Amino acid sequence: MTARRVLITGAAGFTGRHAVAYFREEGAEVTAVIRQPAADSALFPADVKQHVCDLSDRKAVKFMIEEVQPDEVLHLAGKNSVPESWRDPLLYMETNVMATLYLLDALRSQPVSRILVAGSGLKFRPGLSAGPPHPYSLSKTLEELVSLAWCTLFKQPVLLAEPCNLIGPGPSTGFCSLLAQHIVRSEAAAGVTPAPPPFKLSSRHTLRDFLDVRDAVRAYDYILRAGETGRVYRIDSGTQRGLGEIAEQLLAHAAVKVGMDWGPKGDEQPAAVHPAATVSDTQQTLSAANEGLAASREDDARTLSWSPQIGLSRSLADIVDYYRAGSKQ
Repeated sequence: MTARRVLITGAAGFTGRHAVAYFREEGAEVTAVIRQPAADSALFPADVKQHVCDLSDRKAVKFMIEEVQPDEVLHLAGKNSVPESWRDPLLYMETNVMATLYLLDALRSQPVSRILVAGSGLKFRPGLSAGPPHPYSLSKTLEELVSLAWCTLFKQPVLLAEPCNLIGPGPSTGFCSLLAQHIVRSEAAAGVTPAPPPFKLSSRHTLRDFLDVRDAVRAYDYILRAGETGRVYRIDSGTQRGLGEIAEQLLAHAAVKVGMDWGPKGDEQPAAVHPAATVSDTQQTLSAANEGLAASREDDARTLSWSPQIGLSRSLADIVDYYRAGSKQ
């Protein structure tokens, strides 16, 4: 038997690096797609193929697919900064929508290639709210719609995943990583004046679902292997946690006192929500107008026998250790 040929876009990113390592360990023949040559020669193991490709270049994408002829594609590339999406909304449409379309269209020449597109729980739901909260949300909604449409129109084996907030060791700009970096800077500056400015937490009680990125990558594998095409699979821990709780657990790993600004004193615990109203964003359908594409197609990755294996405490400890190791280099 030949090894699975897995092509991973966005391979140099936070999730991409974990995905490359995971699929390689699973015995797959991995092609890591990066936008420009890697500055770090050790970014990927020697036996991982690298393909430099700007996904906004339609011809380059077509050439890449014809050359690699992947069995499976994990599409992780994209833009994900809400503030940046306000500054350059067209860049987000080009990167998250058009680049995905170029990839899907190029894969029409490989009709058996299974394609998993990583979406976002921040997608906009037409008909369920006044409008998209930001251009990033709009771009991810359009990405999902065109992906499902390509599956319907061209009978391509397209699947979608909607991960929650992913955390774990590695370069990330997420909340947990930013606070871990602050902890490590505070440890390095112990006894030095002035001390680093405090880390500002906007609200103790903002609720988020955090999942280790390594568990998410395993879920991607489960979906690629056994997922039903044309469906959207939620990937989450199943537990909403307040940012204050997460911050306190991270601070427990600090070797020194860490400066914190815990936000407004009037920050109160939100009222309890009726269980019937706690359906996650990714479980809501888009609208009656979009039923042909999205309604009744959303599922939980747990239906594929996947379940999270890495607990929150280990994830947080690994994040702090990652940044401590980097500070010593």
